[in-house]
Amino acid sequence: MDVVALGESMVTFLPARPGRLADVPSFDRGIGGAESNVVCALAAAGHTTRWVSRVGADGFGDHLVEAIARYGVDTSAVGRDPHRPTGIYFRTADDRDTDAHEVVYYRAGSAASAMAPGSVDEDALASGRILHLSGITPALSADCLALVRHLCARRADRGPLVSFDVNHRPGLWKDDAPADPSVLLDLARGTDLVFVGEDEAAAAWGVTGGPDAIRAALPEPDTLVVKQGSRGATVHRHGEDPVFQAALKVDVVAPVGAGDAFAAGFLSATLRGLPAAQRLRHGHLMAAAALTVPGDLAPPPARAHADRLAALDDAAWETLRLGPGWTERVPEDTGAEEEVRTP
Repeated sequence: MDVVALGESMVTFLPARPGRLADVPSFDRGIGGAESNVVCALAAAGHTTRWVSRVGADGFGDHLVEAIARYGVDTSAVGRDPHRPTGIYFRTADDRDTDAHEVVYYRAGSAASAMAPGSVDEDALASGRILHLSGITPALSADCLALVRHLCARRADRGPLVSFDVNHRPGLWKDDAPADPSVLLDLARGTDLVFVGEDEAAAAWGVTGGPDAIRAALPEPDTLVVKQGSRGATVHRHGEDPVFQAALKVDVVAPVGAGDAFAAGFLSATLRGLPAAQRLRHGHLMAAAALTVPGDLAPPPARAHADRLAALDDAAWETLRLGPGWTERVPEDTGAEEEVRTP
């Protein structure tokens, strides 16, 4: 496998129309989960991926496993729990950044929250070139925290490169959480590749001052990717100068799924051995794909298409503007110089 991911996925209920949850009469069913989003996007981009988790022995668990498998993800290491349910959640159709947005989770006591060392297939976890984790899992329970601690511990026989998306969700770190979000810094220090937003570092750890300050707090990982919102992202790698790449201009359809897509694009370029600047650009391109569709998951651009855009000079990159449908492949014989809208 190229990438194996561990984490909870849930059945998502999406409103049929805008409005308060109290007023919405019906919902459409989808899937949601940061780690599974990453491997679904990578599978769609042509990589071999596996999702490791636990779901209930119920219809929602069936739906999750079947839906994720349809993306081409191996789900053979997903356990079924006969005593605990599959997690679900409901959200409104409004922008997540507005006060009108509502999300209601029904994940307490879920099958995935009972994951612990020894309860998941560790051979499956070690079967990839990269093991991808996130800071959501350790917030679910003390057992989940122990499992992630074990997987992030530095040891000679660890095997895959360990990727960790901090993914700080303040709503998960409440009084009944197994720790506080400062534990995410300790976990990240044990990994090889870390994704973290400037805002996350400030909220979870009180670290401000930009990428250099975050690198000072996280010197251990070989690769640190600091996401700087709409400005772009910076990568620090041992033995190399920091590299910044500006974010793309995007006509946003829905601001969901971009972080997971960015991680998928960066990991894809990492697997291909591309230089740091190209890894960031492929992250931005995958994020743009997610931002220009209504849901969390979007068809990625064809690899040749993405490579061509990632190879643009700085001036062309900074004037590029991507809108809905930009990932659709244009036949090579059209002679088109560009398939996306520019100012």
